Amino acid sequence: MSPLLIFVLIVWLISGIGLILFVLLHSGKGTGLSDVIAGQVYNNPVGTSIVEKNLNRITIVFAVVFFITLVVLMVIYPQGSVSIY
Repeated sequence: MSPLLIFVLIVWLISGIGLILFVLLHSGKGTGLSDVIAGQVYNNPVGTSIVEKNLNRITIVFAVVFFITLVVLMVIYPQGSVSIY
């Protein structure tokens, strides 16, 4: 395996795990984990919107990085070109 493949796979894996975690942190109807965290940190509704905005930004960054690394893997190593042996 080439160092480029290893690097892209590591970035892809980290962004995938981060994307899953940050999507799960989003609240649905006020019962999400972000509301629990925001409720403990901030007691006013303004703090909750700041937390949600930051969660949205971080999730978007993880999604973009995940998509870009996925496209790079598809372009550099098309189907059948990577041998693990």
